[in-house]
Amino acid sequence: MSIYVLGISAFYHDSSAALVKDGEIIAAAQEERFTRKKFDPRFPHNAVNYCLEEAFIEVCEIDAIVYYDNPVLTLDRVIKSIISTAPKSIEQWEKAAGSILGVKVFIEDNIRNVLKTDAPILFTKHHRAHAASAFYPSPFKDAAFLTIDGVGEWETTTIGTGSDRGIKTFKTIHYPHSLGLLYSAFTYYTGFKVNSGEYKLMGLAPYGEPKYVNIIKTNLIDIKPDGSFQLNMDYFGFLETNYMTNEKFNTLFRSKPRDPEERITKKDVDIAASIQKVTEEVVLKLAKHTKETTMANNLVMAGGVALNCVANGVLLKEGLFDDIWIQPAAGDAGGALGAALLITHEYFHVSRKMNIKGRDTQKGSFLGPKFSKSEIVSYLHKESYPYHVFKNNKEQNQFIARSIAEGKVVGYFNGRMEFGPRALGARSIIGDPRSSKTQTIMNLKIKYRESFRPFAPSVIYDKCSEYFDLHKESPYMLLVTQVNKYRQCNFKLSKGKDEEMDLIEIVRQKRSDIPAITHVDFSARIQSVHPDDNNEYYGLIKEFEQQTGYGVIVNTSFNVRGEPIVCSPQDAYNCFMNTEMDILVLEECVLYKSEQPKYSQSNLKELLENDSAVIEKKIMRPSVNKELLDSFYDNKLIKIAKIMKKKKLVFFELRPNQNVESYFIASNNNELKIMELSIDGIVSHLKAMWCKEGLNELTGLLDPLFILANKIRQKDHSEDVSPFIYAMF
Repeated sequence: MSIYVLGISAFYHDSSAALVKDGEIIAAAQEERFTRKKFDPRFPHNAVNYCLEEAFIEVCEIDAIVYYDNPVLTLDRVIKSIISTAPKSIEQWEKAAGSILGVKVFIEDNIRNVLKTDAPILFTKHHRAHAASAFYPSPFKDAAFLTIDGVGEWETTTIGTGSDRGIKTFKTIHYPHSLGLLYSAFTYYTGFKVNSGEYKLMGLAPYGEPKYVNIIKTNLIDIKPDGSFQLNMDYFGFLETNYMTNEKFNTLFRSKPRDPEERITKKDVDIAASIQKVTEEVVLKLAKHTKETTMANNLVMAGGVALNCVANGVLLKEGLFDDIWIQPAAGDAGGALGAALLITHEYFHVSRKMNIKGRDTQKGSFLGPKFSKSEIVSYLHKESYPYHVFKNNKEQNQFIARSIAEGKVVGYFNGRMEFGPRALGARSIIGDPRSSKTQTIMNLKIKYRESFRPFAPSVIYDKCSEYFDLHKESPYMLLVTQVNKYRQCNFKLSKGKDEEMDLIEIVRQKRSDIPAITHVDFSARIQSVHPDDNNEYYGLIKEFEQQTGYGVIVNTSFNVRGEPIVCSPQDAYNCFMNTEMDILVLEECVLYKSEQPKYSQSNLKELLENDSAVIEKKIMRPSVNKELLDSFYDNKLIKIAKIMKKKKLVFFELRPNQNVESYFIASNNNELKIMELSIDGIVSHLKAMWCKEGLNELTGLLDPLFILANKIRQKDHSEDVSPFIYAMF
């Protein structure tokens, strides 16, 4: 009998589901792709249904369902954090309580009610799910792991190993000290959306100079030689308020956070360069300490910070490990996959299956839905959209390659949809890397996004070193390296004053013989394409090479700013017609923009063009249960906070301690890592934990706390992902 495990990530941001059969990844998808709501945090109904359909099974055939986070530990953190900062933390309480008490403590009930299942519902720790997502699909028999994100339960960073004996964590760093939250604080300060704009900050960094590194390291973060760190919470707002930074942070950098409608200045790019440099330093030191601690030959990585491909490139170049593998869905979405793999191997004790070719078992991360030619033709006929079909795949590739070489931009929809934030040739917009106009055209007329943002190259896997300083495969677009020097042009980035940053003019300057994918520091975010992962996309790039001599094309995600990557043929057609793309490829069907009927457009460009940093001009909506929550805060939490203050009890340090050698905390590998958690189970585990810690005042809080939870209970997560503060409750 086969063992089916369904993993679920939900109620933070970027909900997803993943299905594993006997250790093989069958399907995985993010809920946003189906609902068309970017970073949809709600229960992943559609993603679960897709996973079951892909496996041809019913819910009753699932052996276990696993949630990627432990609500006991998360609630423990929330309560202790709110009490530690009372009476300043009422804003944070109103937001956190609605999420953790209104939804997350009822996860088992919610899953049973939605899926109508009697299967065991299990819970694993957040960072163990991250570690499992990185190790089990990797090509390594054993490896060290390094996970870094904003926060999961208490942990923000973990170091350990993966092997046939399972996932073992050695050391951790705890909240509120978080490299992910530090990076998000600067994301907010420079005018971008928290939870989604961090990659924009990374893309902005090469335009600047790291002038503020010393200010950051002197005031905001203390970094030890082993890479462990602590933040100085005097400068951050996320403990007490619904904003990442505070007035003291503003004073340090001599201005308020950039308004999204304001022009990006030299100061903004210098700040971006500075926090990127600090991030790289921490990641490199953590990796060195991981090597010293584990003595492993290979490293795997996950967690949101692992999507910082510039830092990954710096780490790779250092040569600390023989090889590095990074989970392509490194953020919360990948937690569903990691949780499913963890339960498969450590709960059901299914033997791990390795790829006999020595490659990973992520299947190129093409784990989402595929649409057949008959489905696509049926849709096009129903809507009376004209299309063309070529005699064979070779003729179609010849046409697409020729069109790209002529300067046309193509929407490319082929095969199973990607799992994770990157488009890898299944849901991509592609163009000619040789044209210096491609970057500006694709940013402003097709993606409707900031002009400064670079595009990635898709390059034939065995030709990678002909274009880039990279001598290994990078199939998931998670490594940044330099364009080879002999391809670079005589370009020097202008270092103007604050008011003189004309990013569009800078972008238009030619920097190499493949300017559309060459960033201003001569770097590129590489996707190497192997026929074992995506033979159709590989064949297209080979055809482009045959016609032009260049085995590389521009690849960006098939969407516009603010929308998820397209999932269905209808999504693709809508995006095609609402932008200035020239050609749409839907599997074997090819559509020309000039032949399409008049389309009722949504004024998409108009809606987005003033949203250069996409932080909405909106006030965080108050909780619908504000009166109940405020009363509980005033009558219960503040009273306990006063008692804790008298006893001088401290749940976490708020400022760095210069007298300690390391901020690492040894991990307890004897603790229960996989558990079933009904609402009664959550109460009993919290009671046992707080009694063991001598926190009798908190144990007395449990009954009224869960009475409150029942009063504010929700059927699903109803809050939008905040653009101002990291989704950590």
